[in-house]
Amino acid sequence: MAFSTQWAGAATLSDVKGLILSGGAGTRLRPITHTSAKQLVPIANKPILFYGIEDMVAAGITEIGIVTGDTGPDVEAAVGDGSRWGVNITFIPQDEPLGLAHCVLIAADFLGDDDFVMYLGDNMLEQGLDRFCHQFLAERSGTDEAPAAQILLAKVEDPRAFGVAEVDATGAVVGLVEKPEVPPSDLALVGVYLFDKSIHEAVRTIEPSERGELEITDAIQWLIDAGKRVRHEILDGWWIDTGKKDPLLACNRLVLDTLASRIDGTVDDESVVEGRVVIEEGAEIVRSRVRGPVIIGRGTRIVDSVVGPYSSISEGCSLTRTEIDHSVVLEGSTITGIPRVTDSLIGRWVEVGASDAGAPSTRLLLGDHSLLEL
Repeated sequence: MAFSTQWAGAATLSDVKGLILSGGAGTRLRPITHTSAKQLVPIANKPILFYGIEDMVAAGITEIGIVTGDTGPDVEAAVGDGSRWGVNITFIPQDEPLGLAHCVLIAADFLGDDDFVMYLGDNMLEQGLDRFCHQFLAERSGTDEAPAAQILLAKVEDPRAFGVAEVDATGAVVGLVEKPEVPPSDLALVGVYLFDKSIHEAVRTIEPSERGELEITDAIQWLIDAGKRVRHEILDGWWIDTGKKDPLLACNRLVLDTLASRIDGTVDDESVVEGRVVIEEGAEIVRSRVRGPVIIGRGTRIVDSVVGPYSSISEGCSLTRTEIDHSVVLEGSTITGIPRVTDSLIGRWVEVGASDAGAPSTRLLLGDHSLLEL
C-alpha cells in the first residue's frame, strides 16, 4: 500500500518487472462482482488494484503486467496505459482461472528472463514492496547461493485455508503445501513472490492439482526439489485478503486511519466535521455531521445526515436523512431516510429508501443498480 518510505538500498529494480494478478470471478463478493471486477472495488475511494500498482511504482518497478479474466475490459479501462503512474502497463488475458502458476506460464513472453515480483491484485498490505525487493536483489549479487525465489509469509491462527511454508532451523524454506489438513507450520503465504527465470521451467513442468489448477506452491516446491534456494521474509504489519465483505470493510477502516485531513468541498455553517476527514472538490455537506475517519468523493451531497466513523462515500452520491458508519458506498448511489446503515458495502448507482414506517439499523451488501425500499 506504499505506506512505507523508499528503502535506501544499493540495488536497483530498473530491470525487475511486476506481475499483478487481477483475474478471478470474485464469487465471495457477489453481487458486487456480477458487474465489476473485485480488484476495482474501492478502499478509501481508490480501487484495490491501484494500491498494488502504487506499491510497485514506489519500489522503482516501471514495467508491469496485469493478468485479467472476464472483467478484463473493465480493468483495462480503469488502469489505462500506466502513464498516470509513469509506468508501462501490459495486459495479459487469462481465458480461465487455472491457478497462480498458470498466470506465470501465460505471462512468459512479457516476463522474458527478467526477475519479477508477483502480487495478488486483491491483497492489501501495510508494508511496501521496496525493502522486500531490494533484499532479494542484494542476496542475488555476488553469491554462489543466490535465491531463485523469495516469498512473503505471515503467522496466522488457522493455516488450513492458505498455502503454508515449512522453514528449517537455518531459515531456509524446505517445503510448501496448499491448504493442508495438517499444516506443517503457522506460516501462510501472503501473496507476494519474487522469482528469477528458473520459475518458468517449474511452471512448465508441474501438473495440475486435484482442483485442476497449476499451483504456485507446487512450482516453488519444484524449485526446492531441484536444489534451488528459496528465501522468505516475515510480514511487517497487517495483511488483508479483500475478497469478502467484512475483511474489505476492515481494510477500509485501516486505510482511512492513515489519511491526512483535507476539505476541498463545501461545508455549511450548520454542519460539523470532526476528526480525520477528506472532503473532495465539489462535495457538499449540508446540515450534517461528519465524524472521521471518513472520505467523501467529488460531487457527493450529504444533507441532514450523519456520516462516520470509518466510512468511504464515493463520488456522485447522495445521502439524505441518513446515518451511516463503518461502510463503503460506491459511485452514484442514493440513500434516503434510513435511520442507520452500518457494516455495509453498497454498489454503484444503488437506490436505498425508507417506507413511511422507516427501518432499524441495517447491514447491506448490494450490487450495482439495485433498488431497495426498507
